[in-house]
Amino acid sequence: MKAGNQDSAAGGRRAALKTIAAGGLALAGSALAAAPAIPGGGPLRRPIPASGELIAAVGLGTYDSFDVADPASTDLEQVLARFVALGGQMVDSSPMYGNAESVVGNLAATLGLRDRLFLATKVWTHGRAEGIRQMETSFSRLRTQRLELMQVHNLVDWQVQLPTLREWKQQGRLRYYGVTHYHEGAYHELETVLRAARPDFVQLNYSLAEPAAAVRMLPLAQDLGIAVIINRPFAKASLFGRVRGKPLPEWAAEFDCVSWAQFFLKFILAEPAVTCVIPATGKVHHLEDNLAAAQGRLPDAQQRARMRETLARM
Repeated sequence: MKAGNQDSAAGGRRAALKTIAAGGLALAGSALAAAPAIPGGGPLRRPIPASGELIAAVGLGTYDSFDVADPASTDLEQVLARFVALGGQMVDSSPMYGNAESVVGNLAATLGLRDRLFLATKVWTHGRAEGIRQMETSFSRLRTQRLELMQVHNLVDWQVQLPTLREWKQQGRLRYYGVTHYHEGAYHELETVLRAARPDFVQLNYSLAEPAAAVRMLPLAQDLGIAVIINRPFAKASLFGRVRGKPLPEWAAEFDCVSWAQFFLKFILAEPAVTCVIPATGKVHHLEDNLAAAQGRLPDAQQRARMRETLARM
């Protein structure tokens, strides 16, 4: 194919995706507007305690999956278009994730989806001046003038970075700010930060394989009125390794679960302190499966105990 024809085909594909996204968005938007933040009433949304704003309970992580040199050779355009069409909002990234911020920003602009996204990224460096430089770079890569959420990545230099985040929120450049970590070994320090700084959001790991956050961190965030984002919901895919080749329990249908991915995500979403969980994927069928976890019923306490017992036997 000649270069001109390639450009034309690429442009046609982008236009088609934009049309698909727009059509799906009209339906998804009207459905979400009426969806209560309770199980069984449509796509689950949860309130952000700092404002009461509702946000879709399943978002999209970009670690590894969006760190690509050539998005045109991947399914990422379709993934982002489908994500928004199905009511997804939060897309979480970081300057630590290679090209991910740029890929998200360029795709959102190409597809005309920026206003439908709740963009979250992070500052991951030392020093006030370097933090500001890195955040300005993130704004440029994400192609936005205002960001929904900026987080201090893994608590790096949080005492220095958080004051800047507060200033930027007051100036209107950020809507919310938060802190993150990915490992339970940091929970003691994370608890100290939550009590001292009272950020709008905390992001941390929690799953059937890594349940420690439920002991203190989730109740603490709920008590302090801090929104919770869950990373590593599949424990870096290790959960799928444990259930590979094994059938989904028939009783999973009791809470409208039809796949192992939904099994793992619904376990997390059943925690009332959880605001949003952000599984990463670059595949459309995985995305659709993940987002379906926010549909229908969630497991109750007895069912969640049974889920833990089931995994322990595997």
